[in-house]
Amino acid sequence: MIVKTKKFQFTKDQYIKFAMLNIAREWWWAWLVPAAVMLIPVFYKDTLGWSIFIALLLVALYLLFWFIQFTAVTQLEQSKLLFERLRYEIDSRNIRVMKNDKEGFIIEWNKILRVEKKKKGFLFVLSKAQFLYFPYDVFQGEQSVKLLETILKRKNLLVGYKKAVEPATA
Repeated sequence: MIVKTKKFQFTKDQYIKFAMLNIAREWWWAWLVPAAVMLIPVFYKDTLGWSIFIALLLVALYLLFWFIQFTAVTQLEQSKLLFERLRYEIDSRNIRVMKNDKEGFIIEWNKILRVEKKKKGFLFVLSKAQFLYFPYDVFQGEQSVKLLETILKRKNLLVGYKKAVEPATA
């Protein structure tokens, strides 16, 4: 069975939001640096004000750096296709991204790192900065959403879903 979507567009604002949240999750250890800076007053008295200032500055610079990176991606010519109105056909073999009936390309399942089920749709994570987002309203009904969820569970890509361990045979 093939899950087909309506034609829809992934907005630049959605992309930046998901990318920033993904970086915060993937690079969780970067948040330890400002925390370590906040520990300086434990060893050196009278540095509380400076350590707070430096920690906040590091956080602001870190967030600004990634925000600029992701905003720039939305402006690149190579990324233009990502933000066009596209139609998708999803089955157990691959994901077909269709610009029109004759133009498109294929994304293999091994390129997908994970899939997150959000309140308003599915977020397919291809890398730290590449995503596919499918709002529930682009599917052709509840049956299509359930079929997609079944495919994702079989591929063991759906976050929060663990494939049942098969007993070893002797």
